[in-house]
Amino acid sequence: MNVLLSGANGYIGMRLLPVLVEAGHTVICVVRDKKRFNPVAGLRNKIVILEFDFLSSQSVENVFHNIKCDVAFFLIHSLRDEHSLLEEYERKSAVKFVEVARNTRTNQIIFLGGITNQSDLSRHLKARKAVREILQLSGVNYTIFEAAIIVGSGSASFEIIRDLVEKIPLLLVPKWINSKCQPIAIRNVINYLVGSMLNERTYNQTFEIGGPDVMTYKQMLKVFALTRGIKSRIFLLPLVASRLSALWVYLLTSVNYSIARHFTQSMKNDVVCNENKIREIIPQQLLSYREAIDLAISAIEQNMVVSSWREAATASFSTLDINEYINVPSYGCFFDRKWIEIEKGKVSEVTHRFFEIGGTHGWYYADALWRLRGLIDKIFGGVGMKRGRRSDVDLKAGDVLDFWRVLLADRRNHRLLLFAEMKLPGHAWLEFEIIENDNRAILKQTATFRPIGLWGRIYWYAMLPFHFFIFRNMIRLIAGKNTNSVHGGKVGMGND
Repeated sequence: MNVLLSGANGYIGMRLLPVLVEAGHTVICVVRDKKRFNPVAGLRNKIVILEFDFLSSQSVENVFHNIKCDVAFFLIHSLRDEHSLLEEYERKSAVKFVEVARNTRTNQIIFLGGITNQSDLSRHLKARKAVREILQLSGVNYTIFEAAIIVGSGSASFEIIRDLVEKIPLLLVPKWINSKCQPIAIRNVINYLVGSMLNERTYNQTFEIGGPDVMTYKQMLKVFALTRGIKSRIFLLPLVASRLSALWVYLLTSVNYSIARHFTQSMKNDVVCNENKIREIIPQQLLSYREAIDLAISAIEQNMVVSSWREAATASFSTLDINEYINVPSYGCFFDRKWIEIEKGKVSEVTHRFFEIGGTHGWYYADALWRLRGLIDKIFGGVGMKRGRRSDVDLKAGDVLDFWRVLLADRRNHRLLLFAEMKLPGHAWLEFEIIENDNRAILKQTATFRPIGLWGRIYWYAMLPFHFFIFRNMIRLIAGKNTNSVHGGKVGMGND
């Protein structure tokens, strides 16, 4: 069948896509920016990719002309920094999606949202409920799933719990820790989504989905700690404001403030299924919370994380023209250029080293200073260093790498280009490249900074002493050479 997959580059979309392709369906992936959609090589030639922004005024007829769909998945979520506008964004994207479904003569809409069976909902869950109501009035057959926390490698909620347990032995937590939740494994969620496709028993119904365990968030943290063999002490703080809770989660975990705020506000609600009728329509073995944790950790340890919340670009980054930023500018920029000669026979080895940079591997030199820079970024509302990387051994364009975003990862041509997402008075790039000829191989490392205003220039000159010894020793260790082997190119303002 023909399947339209909106949000194809999101956490759920990237998990669902290979399952649909393997089942023989024709999948039309709808993404806001093709350049940031990087499915595995084996999938790209088996799918159709359309570029469309559900929050824009783009013409539906022009983009979806002569497209007929059997099923359309609505997996878009507007978790943007504009917290007060969340419901407006959600409504707008849902209305546009309904227009697309009608234009493509879709037989069934499938939507995954959050459990909304309580009266006093958080802003995040109110927005999800608003989407549900719009889809229910669309005139198209709908199947709506509502889930609590989804447990899987790379999910935002899983990463929050993991960060809290693994990195903080003594937890002082707000009263929402005693709210109840019914977590569900990502594998079970995907099975429900696929099993409902053109399944008339699921038409025009809303299903609450959860795993076999109902527990408080405190119990979830304790089970995670037990599963990982970690001693964790949890103490309740009776009076903590919602914003302070969000700030606490933001500072202690890898998620950005927007996600932290939505997460903590939603935790005031019990998210437990009131009904389980879907279990009769689509029977499957539901994984326990502990089993779901084991599977997620196994995927992380084997570097088999298919998708992650980190792959969604930050709000500030989403406004950039990525093509422009792949071609690093030269006019009006500051540069720190270093180069070092390497043995011809070690080109692949050196390439492998700079492709492993960041995350648990670190930055080869002065990791404490890199972490300090990440902490400063967090304090000033940036993304910080805790985002890590999707895989310890693999990088692709669009990946997060600590407080950088991968713009280009060309292992064959020995080039890696990163764009900074930390708070800066300007824009910054870091590039590694190996240049070869018949006789020589040169590793080039270039830090580029395009300042904005006077503060941008002050920032650059303030950082020069740190850049001098950090970048010098970093390239030395990547190349496996001693300090005296490093050559400095131009360090300063470039107009070339």
